[in-house]
Amino acid sequence: MASGATPRSTDNGSSEPPPATPPPWKVEGAPPADKPVPPPKGPNLMRRPRWWLVLLAAFALNWLLASLFVPDNELATINYTRFRTELDAGNVKTVSSKGDTIQGELNAPIDLDGTEITDFTTERPSFADDNLLQILSDRGVEVSAKPIASDQPWWLVLLANFGPTLLLVGLLVFATRAMRGGMGGGIGGLGRSKAVRVDETEGGKRATFDDVAGIDEVEEQVVEIVDFLRHPDKYRAVGAQLPRGVLLSGLPGTGKTLLARALAGEAGVPFFSASASEFIEMIVGVGASRVRDLFEQAKKVAPAIIFIDELDAIGRARGGGASLGGVDEREQTLNQILTEMDGFTGAEGVIVVAATNRPDVLDPALLRPGRFDRRIVVNPPDIVGREAILKVHTRGVPLASDVSLATLAAATPGMVGADLKNLINEGALLAASKGETEITYADLTNALEKIVLGAERHITLSEDERRRTAFHESGHALLGMLIAGADPVRKVSIIPRGQALGVTFQAPSADRYGYDEAYLRGRITGALGGRAAEDVVYGNVTTGAESDLEQVTAIARQMVGRWGMSEAIGPITVLPGGQGENWYPGDARQPSESTRELVDHETRRLVDECYDEARHLLREHRPQLDALAGALLERETLDEVDAYAAAGVDHPSVEPLP
Repeated sequence: MASGATPRSTDNGSSEPPPATPPPWKVEGAPPADKPVPPPKGPNLMRRPRWWLVLLAAFALNWLLASLFVPDNELATINYTRFRTELDAGNVKTVSSKGDTIQGELNAPIDLDGTEITDFTTERPSFADDNLLQILSDRGVEVSAKPIASDQPWWLVLLANFGPTLLLVGLLVFATRAMRGGMGGGIGGLGRSKAVRVDETEGGKRATFDDVAGIDEVEEQVVEIVDFLRHPDKYRAVGAQLPRGVLLSGLPGTGKTLLARALAGEAGVPFFSASASEFIEMIVGVGASRVRDLFEQAKKVAPAIIFIDELDAIGRARGGGASLGGVDEREQTLNQILTEMDGFTGAEGVIVVAATNRPDVLDPALLRPGRFDRRIVVNPPDIVGREAILKVHTRGVPLASDVSLATLAAATPGMVGADLKNLINEGALLAASKGETEITYADLTNALEKIVLGAERHITLSEDERRRTAFHESGHALLGMLIAGADPVRKVSIIPRGQALGVTFQAPSADRYGYDEAYLRGRITGALGGRAAEDVVYGNVTTGAESDLEQVTAIARQMVGRWGMSEAIGPITVLPGGQGENWYPGDARQPSESTRELVDHETRRLVDECYDEARHLLREHRPQLDALAGALLERETLDEVDAYAAAGVDHPSVEPLP
């Protein structure tokens, strides 16, 4: 939700961020035509079949040879009684034997299970004492002295016996070469970056500074880097070196990745992009190997830019403990990055651009001069910047004549580039679903409500619950109108959205960069307006104020423990600073038990004072509260002008938002 916007709800809800799946290596751009890329060392791995294809081909070849050379003329087997019958009839021509196995040829073919045979084999019982040799001699049968015929040729026997062994030895040699670097480093190429070089980005052209808007002050800080990459001789003539690293920090969606791509596009150099988490694997050493390979690729096509997103995934301060075997794969990867950046002389033409949302947790070795020489903070855009971003994202988008991007920019304080792009897309989806050919301003405002307030829910409320919700939201809205310096009320609704049964939307007319104590007290008082209205009208409260109380508690504790707005605590910080930061046991910054109790006491005192003020104002302006609730029950949704008119409160001297 955009900062500066103050939605109120009667039911607590939360939203889950969409899963993110980081992509593999991406490379944009190609080396200049006058600087050919040297071929990689070793064999041409792009033409080498994968190992499983080699294994499959070997087994297929073995099966083919066996099927081709196994003889089809296997001897028919007859029992010994049938053999003696044919022998007594004088139908046996020749025989040969080995042990009790007898093979032979008949004078005339005989029928065996519907098949005529002349060659046969049989087994002579070991207990037979029929003087077979004498009988054969009497019948004139030729007894051969050569060994009995083999089922298979000798070479096929050797192939069957030793072929699998030879195949396994060959595969072992192949795998050994792969592990030693024959496949590009690591086991099966795990240590090799899967980079794919393309000449153009999506859309048919590379990103440039024309695609980046709203962060002009950041662009100014990277212009000379672009000029260095374009005209390196001009800088080398005076002994200047290319900065080795640029660290971009800022909130998610502010355009850090787009800025890095535009930097590479303006300079016309290859752009290697990777997420820091892609370096980490369970196999120790793989991350460091991937780092080495990535930097080697960049140096081969220099000048180039390496972009590492979410650097804090591997760049956190070292010393936080070791993994299995006492070896921390993350620290090894970080050490390799430090080593590679130290290896730059400034003449390679390779610059590392990294982005992070948590620069405070990075290892100090990354932030020293000579590594990330420049640290640039990418802040959310102001109203002028938001209008410029909206112009970029509406290129080629059919907008209706009633759309004012300046007005839309004023209604979206705190939103970053990604939020504004999503807003335009949601508006386009709404327009398309209604069969419209242009996006109207109503489509964009409905999309804004959906993003900030949540999607409408089609549920049926009882009349009593609907009436209570109307008073709850009227309490929020009326206090927002009465408290001096509060953000103007932009919309009030009792239509269920998301997990809330009703919402009150407040947004400032101008961007705020600092908040005084009076404004924050007003935020707390307004947030307690729903609970106070229920107390004043019904004499009791419900669970509908859960999310309001969470917001109130967070603001009050920060006023007391971080911003020095409590005389009892004084101008000191006694609470953790960053989002999600906690103090670990024994942390020297952790306050004493008595100080923590004092923080709780002061927080409760501040909230109680604001709650008493909220009830006092609502009792004093009860007719206006009833009028606003009645208008909500009748119309369900009130825009800015109608809400102030229904409450009988003069509209502040600011231009209302449509």
